[in-house]
Amino acid sequence: RRTVPGGPAAPGAADVAGGSGDRAAGGRDPWETVRTARNPGRPTTLDYLDSAFDGFVELHGDRLGADCPAVVGGLARLDGRHLMVIGHQKGHSTAELVARNFGMASPAGHRKALRLMRLAARLGLPVVTLVDTPGADPGVGAEEHGQAAAIAENILTMSCLPTPVVAVVTGEGGSGGALALAVADRVLMLEHAVYSVISPEGCAAILWPDRSAAPQAARALRLTAPDLCRLGIVDEVVPEPAPAAQADPTGAAELLRTAVTANLLPLLDVPPATLVRRRRERFRRYGARGPQAGTR
Repeated sequence: RRTVPGGPAAPGAADVAGGSGDRAAGGRDPWETVRTARNPGRPTTLDYLDSAFDGFVELHGDRLGADCPAVVGGLARLDGRHLMVIGHQKGHSTAELVARNFGMASPAGHRKALRLMRLAARLGLPVVTLVDTPGADPGVGAEEHGQAAAIAENILTMSCLPTPVVAVVTGEGGSGGALALAVADRVLMLEHAVYSVISPEGCAAILWPDRSAAPQAARALRLTAPDLCRLGIVDEVVPEPAPAAQADPTGAAELLRTAVTANLLPLLDVPPATLVRRRRERFRRYGARGPQAGTR
């Protein structure tokens, strides 16, 4: 079984048959977690920027002529420290979701994020990313404007960014659109978030007769926070107020603030060259098997 950068292990025969993949490590049904992660009431990046961070100043545009609404970012403070915060933005109402393209970034959104990360590196600021997207914009226009290249450039740049990076999957972490903001020194997941190389519906359409097998696919994909923490894809599971973050956004913001602070502080004293080396080694281990896994 192999893991994919930013995604869990591919389903094995026992999983497809509905064996060991029926429940996540925490005992919660993965399909239920998927539905919770997609709940429009969950706090968005702008909600967290308003409550978990201080003094947010949004920066717009990719400097090539567009300002993708699915990605927001700018300067903020966390416990008195200045940093750059970048995240996907969905919304709560239907109108907000449509206006933000359901958090699916266009090439301009990825270029905006890239510009802000490079600015953070020039200013010597840490970067915090908040991941909540079903995936990158799959439209024809996005592909014509270089979607794949934009995602690839983000991944390449983040892999050698000489400043600390902490990523938090707050809702959905879908495919390359998520990984474009998640190549980090520390990757955290909220308790009821999901992170996968493909959606359960997409997986079901490929491996089963139709998309109605999505709940079964969710159980096979190992996309929940406890499973991914156990597999080494995620470093820490951030607890949510019961029953989920949408029930207590203020409490969820405080828990996220505490987790980000605790994971960021140890990185601030690490030399840039060491940060980059460790980050690249971390992601190169994904998919490795056997005793050579830690030495690739």
